[in-house]
Amino acid sequence: MTRQLLEVGPARPRRRILIVDDHPIFREGLSQSINREPDLTVCGEAENAAQALDEVAKLKPNLVIVDLTLPGKSGLELIKDLHSIHPGLFVLTVSMHDESLYAARLLRAGARGYVMKHETPQTLLRAIRQVLNGGIYVSERMSAQILEAFSGRNSRGTDSPVDQLSDREFEVFHLIGRGRNNDEIAGQLHLSLKTVAVHQANIRRKLSLASSSDLIRFAVRWEAAQGFGT
Repeated sequence: MTRQLLEVGPARPRRRILIVDDHPIFREGLSQSINREPDLTVCGEAENAAQALDEVAKLKPNLVIVDLTLPGKSGLELIKDLHSIHPGLFVLTVSMHDESLYAARLLRAGARGYVMKHETPQTLLRAIRQVLNGGIYVSERMSAQILEAFSGRNSRGTDSPVDQLSDREFEVFHLIGRGRNNDEIAGQLHLSLKTVAVHQANIRRKLSLASSSDLIRFAVRWEAAQGFGT
């Protein structure tokens, strides 16, 4: 009697993911969800942009999950750095903030997708695989908005005057709304005080605000409406 041997091909290597988020509990929960999948594994974690750049160079992940709000350099700036230094690296943003405010900016910066933190683990895993397969992931609602904007059918203009701000102006505006003074903004964004003042002047002009006090009040109200913490 001849015993037949089943030939089993080599197992496909699991795709390696680096998580960048400053909340250890979130990183732990996300790691557990990902590591349960047969084709995915978390190869490392980082809590800020500097650590993330070091870990990417050392671990060579296939995909980096980046939170938008990080201590020091923001997730938006980190994504720009990753796109510049590692242009073939996939980046997925996972954040508590409304994607309608950030998704388009992050896609322009080099991210391949945006998932809000309140989404289910199944949604996040679907986004991870879609990005790893070369696609772009945003919600259906955001996808429709982006397609409408690119098709030129959005004749109403931007929904918010804040959309007129450049990425750097938007970061300055965001920090003003979180109560940061000019010295803190300059330090966090690695800018001179003069450059911060120029950005603030441009923000006031674009938002039709007469004074710095008006800008602070507007930014604080806007931040509160978006649910940002300090």
